[in-house]
Amino acid sequence: MSDQTSLPHLRAVRYVVPLREGGSLPAVVEADDGQLYVMKFHGAGQGVKALIAEVISGRIGQALGLSVPELVLLEMGTELGRSEPNPEIRELLRASTGLNFGMRYLPGALAYTPMAPPLPDARLASSIVWFDAYITNVDRTARNVNMLIAQGRHWLIDHGASLIFHHGWDDYMARSTTPFPFIRQHVLLPLATDLSGVDGALRARLTDDVLAAIAADVPDAWLKDEDQFASPAEVRNAYAAYLRARRDGADAFVEEARHAHEQL
Repeated sequence: MSDQTSLPHLRAVRYVVPLREGGSLPAVVEADDGQLYVMKFHGAGQGVKALIAEVISGRIGQALGLSVPELVLLEMGTELGRSEPNPEIRELLRASTGLNFGMRYLPGALAYTPMAPPLPDARLASSIVWFDAYITNVDRTARNVNMLIAQGRHWLIDHGASLIFHHGWDDYMARSTTPFPFIRQHVLLPLATDLSGVDGALRARLTDDVLAAIAADVPDAWLKDEDQFASPAEVRNAYAAYLRARRDGADAFVEEARHAHEQL
């Protein structure tokens, strides 16, 4: 693991319950700090790319001042799945020994629905739309909201499908400045009337140092199998370079989102 990471490094000590809402079978687990976390497994079908997207996108959301639950790295030993009766879950746990991703569990949280309060105000809705266009997140739609209401706040979760570019590194820098047409499906787009107003402030939060620190939070263990790069450090630098270029070229996706809003 990169010794630069700022994420807490905990150990999963108890498997509590699977969360069958997601195809990757995430689970609530107890860590050695006594707290509950939603754990995403590197042995799931999406592999470590989903975990990398969770770390980078979640940390970006936090840097933008949005509500993202605490992120952690969770070490899992072979003992966690020995008594699991479900063979599918037992196999997933066996395949995921080692380092996984965790997000603090929010007890009592409810899924966001645009049909019931509290609705985000225009600035918050616009900030979330900007954030999702920046990270190319396809999973904040009416069918797959990935937003919880708890403690009077709108919490953003499940960013494993973001950062589309890293599933194929060819021309990744050219793709950093493209629009994001999927933003038309965003659940908060009707409320995002202040995209121009939030744009400058959000860009300013993502300084080069902030983006470098976010890239540094990805463990080396998840960056070892990229044939295009000689080392985890090179992969980390590529993520940071992409994120800088996408920030600097934000006009493209902001204008796309504004145009999509006007067509509603």
